[in-house]
Amino acid sequence: MDVCWEEHGWERLAPGVGRRRLPGWDATAGLVVGTDAVLLYDTGSTVREGAELAAGVRALLGGGRHVTHIALSHPHFDHVLGTAAFPGAEVYGAVGMARLLTAGGSGPSGRTSPPDLPGMPDTAGVSGASSLFEEAVRLGADAEETARAVDGLVAPRHEVSGLLTLELGGGRRAVLVNAGPGHTTHDLAVLVAGASGAAGAAEASGAPSVVFCGDLVEESGEPQAGPDAVPGRWPAALDRLLTLGGEDAVYVPGHGAVVDAAFVRAQRDALAARFGVS
Repeated sequence: MDVCWEEHGWERLAPGVGRRRLPGWDATAGLVVGTDAVLLYDTGSTVREGAELAAGVRALLGGGRHVTHIALSHPHFDHVLGTAAFPGAEVYGAVGMARLLTAGGSGPSGRTSPPDLPGMPDTAGVSGASSLFEEAVRLGADAEETARAVDGLVAPRHEVSGLLTLELGGGRRAVLVNAGPGHTTHDLAVLVAGASGAAGAAEASGAPSVVFCGDLVEESGEPQAGPDAVPGRWPAALDRLLTLGGEDAVYVPGHGAVVDAAFVRAQRDALAARFGVS
């Protein structure tokens, strides 16, 4: 199955694989389509934006098809707050992300940060639902709309500690990879190998592998290292992405245009120099 993605507001990357650049923060939402299931990578910054994505998927695929699986790249507001617009979808995140988002206390949804884990940065005040609200509003999001999204926040039900393969049908597989830490303590990437095209061997032949990188890679600006970043381990996370995809893969950043392996390698080296690691 491959309709004209661009006519529906998507960018086609490979057979059955595409993405949409969302307005506002230019965040990527990725889409992987099998014959039996549909995976969405990130859900936008509000429930309204998530609902627009859901409608866009239905319009693209037709036949009543919809998002069945969601992979969340990391726990920042512009990537996760639209998840409530996909009731019934199976939601995946890096191990520990659910705990990070749902430990209770204060803020619009009565949640705050969980205790920190050994070896990770002190995330008190920078994790949990209340932090998502504060960060979004500080960056210009509508407070009322963000509060509604935070109050309906959906945490991952399935957590990925290493690699997890989702069989989407027709031979198409999405490999969920706990690639961090780096940009945050909970970075999840997705690999769609070029040899696994569901549209058939002829169409899949020569199709590139696609790696959805989340904010481990950024093209539209310098990678952002907030208080929940792990700078000393970020270059190693990009090494893992390069090993996954190889030299010929299409690498999809969390923000900005699609890049190649040379770009990821150069960004890896720049991060190593910036943070003083090898």
